[in-house]
Amino acid sequence: MPFDMQMKILLVEDATTMRKMEAKILTQVGLANIVEAADGREAIDLLESDEDIGLIISDWAMPNMDGYELLTRVRGDGRFRAIPFLMATGHGDKEYVAKAKEGGANGVVAKPFTPDELKSVIEEIFGVRKQEVKKDEGPKVSSQGRVRLKMAHIQITDHLPLGVLRHQIDNGVQNPAHFDIETLCMGGWNPVQKALETGQVDGAFVLAPTAMDLFSYEVPIRLVLFAHRNGSIAVRNAAVNYTKPYQQFFKHKSFLIPHKMSIHNMLAHMYFTRMGLRPGVAGKEAVNVLFDVVPPVGMPAFLKENPEVSGFMVAEPIGSRAIAAGIAERQFLSSEIWDGHPCCVVVFRDEFINTYPEAVQEFTTMLVEAGLFIRDHVEQAAEIAVKFLDPQGQLGLQTDLLQNVLSDPQGITTDDLYPEKADLDTIQRYMTTKMEIGRAIDLDLFVDTRFADETYRQLSLARHAQKESTAEAGQEARVRVFEQAQGKASREGKYLIFHLADERYGIGVLDVREIIGLMAITELPNMPPFFKGVINLRDKVIPVLDIRTKFGMERVEATDRTCIIVVEISGLRGSTLMGIIVDGVNEVTNIREEEIEDAPVFGGTVDTAFILGMAKLQAGVTILLDIDRILHSSEMIQLSGIN
Repeated sequence: MPFDMQMKILLVEDATTMRKMEAKILTQVGLANIVEAADGREAIDLLESDEDIGLIISDWAMPNMDGYELLTRVRGDGRFRAIPFLMATGHGDKEYVAKAKEGGANGVVAKPFTPDELKSVIEEIFGVRKQEVKKDEGPKVSSQGRVRLKMAHIQITDHLPLGVLRHQIDNGVQNPAHFDIETLCMGGWNPVQKALETGQVDGAFVLAPTAMDLFSYEVPIRLVLFAHRNGSIAVRNAAVNYTKPYQQFFKHKSFLIPHKMSIHNMLAHMYFTRMGLRPGVAGKEAVNVLFDVVPPVGMPAFLKENPEVSGFMVAEPIGSRAIAAGIAERQFLSSEIWDGHPCCVVVFRDEFINTYPEAVQEFTTMLVEAGLFIRDHVEQAAEIAVKFLDPQGQLGLQTDLLQNVLSDPQGITTDDLYPEKADLDTIQRYMTTKMEIGRAIDLDLFVDTRFADETYRQLSLARHAQKESTAEAGQEARVRVFEQAQGKASREGKYLIFHLADERYGIGVLDVREIIGLMAITELPNMPPFFKGVINLRDKVIPVLDIRTKFGMERVEATDRTCIIVVEISGLRGSTLMGIIVDGVNEVTNIREEEIEDAPVFGGTVDTAFILGMAKLQAGVTILLDIDRILHSSEMIQLSGIN
C-alpha cells in the first residue's frame, strides 16, 4: 500500500486524554485525517463501515476488545488483512514487542513516544524509510590515540553526573587520556533503547529494568556503574480533594509512569500494594489502579487536563515543577519506599568494553568523581544541570529549583555509584514474581564490576571496605522492601451495608455508583448461572448478577425491598459497571480499622477471597466485601462481551 499523507488513520485508544494527545502528535507530523475508536470493538465497527482506512494505530490494553485481539481479528479477516497495523503500547518490554510482531503487526512503538519516533515507524511500515542503523563515520580513534565515546541520555536529573563530567572536560578540569566524549541527548527512552540495540551509541544512561530486559533478549550490553540512587517523586492530582479513606483517591483511576520497564513502575506498585490496592497495567486480574505510560515532560499537562488521573511518578525535577505550578501535591519520594535504590544505570556495548577497556575504566573513574562533585558543590551542579538538561530552555528549568532537588536529604544521591548486584536482584525478583514483568537474568554475566572495583580502590580503599562491611545491613533493607510490600492498609471508611437473608454485607461507598429498584432484566444465553441478564440504565447496558447464587445461597422471591446496587468493579480490561441484586439496603456507616478483623480461614457462605474483613458493629457482624474479587478473571472475560 502506497504512503499517502492524506490517508485515513484509525486511532484506537481507550483513554480519552491519551487519544487526544496521540491525535495531536499525528497532526504535528502531517497526518491529520484521523477517525477515533475507544476500543477494539468500536474499531471493528468503523472498519466495517469505512472502506478508506489506510492505517490502524492501536493501543494494546483496552476494555471490551484489546489491541492484540483487534490485531488477530484484522489479520483473520480478508476484508482488512492488508491494512497496515501499528501497535502503540505501554507494553515496552521485548516480550510484548515480539508477540505483537508475531501476531502480524507491521510495527510497534512503545509509549511514551515522540512525534519523530511515530513518524519514523510509520514511514518504515510503508517502505518510505528503511530501518535505520547508522554507521559510525570518520575515525574511531583520534590522532592523539583517544577513542570517540558516544553516550546517550535523556533530560532528567538522574543523568546529571554525565553533564558534570562533560562540563569538566569542556572546561579542562578533566583531561581524559583515552577518550573524547560525545553526549547525545535523546527525546525519550525509545531512542536510547534503539540506539543501544543497533550500535548507534557505545553506551547509555538507561533505566535499570530496561537494560536488564535488553540483556535478556541478547542485546550485547554490560552494566558498569549506577548513574545515581533515589531521585524520583510521586505526586497526586491537586484538583481533587485528598481525604480518608485515602485508597479511594486512587481507586478506579489512572496513575502515570514513564515506562513499563522502570523502577517507577516497581516502586509505585509497592506503594499502592501497601495501601491495599491492586495496581498494574490493564490485562491483570482485578487491577484497580491502572498504570498508564506517558512521556515524563508531558505528565503535568496530562494531570491538569484529566481529573480521572490520580497522579504520576517520575524522575525529578518534573514532579517538583508540577507542585510549584499548583498542579500537583507531593505524595512520596522514592527513597521513602526504598532508600538508596538504583534507577538509571550506565551500560556499554560489549564490543566497546572489549576493544577499549582503558577508556571504560577512565570514564568510570571520572563519572564517580563527577558524582562526588555534585554532592559537594550543589549550587554549581544546579547551574550545570540547567545548561546540560535544558540547553534550549524548553523545559523551563530554574537553578533554584534544581538546587532544592539536589540538596533534599531524601532526594537524589550521586556519591555512591557502585553497581550492587543485590540491588538489581531485588528489582528483578520483585518485577518477575510480584508484577509478572520481564524475566530473570544472570547478573554475574550482566554486571561487569571490575571497572568500579578499580575506581573505588583508587579513590578510597577505606570507602570500599566500608561498603563491603555494610553489605549485610543493605541486604536487611532489601528484605524489608519485600516485607513492607505485603503490609495491609487501613480498611476503615464509609461502607454501604446491605443484607442477604440474615447476613450483613458491606461495600465501600466509593465503589457504589447508585441504588435502583428492581427493574426489567433481559436474559442472555450461554452465561454463568449467577448471571441474571442486562438492564438498560439511561441508554447504558449494565450486566446484573444474582449475588445470592454467586455465594451459593438459596434463591428467594423478590420483595419490595429487593434492589440493584450498581457498582464499579475492576477487571482484566479496566473498570466497568455491574449491578448486583440484594435483598435490601440497610444503611451507610463509618467503620474504623479497630472494628475490623481478618476473615476466618474456614466457614461462612462466602469465599474468603472475596472478603476484606469482618466488622464487629453494634448492629451485628458485617462481612466487608472486596467487590473487585467477586468475579474471577474467566467470568470477567465472559461478561466483558456485553455492551
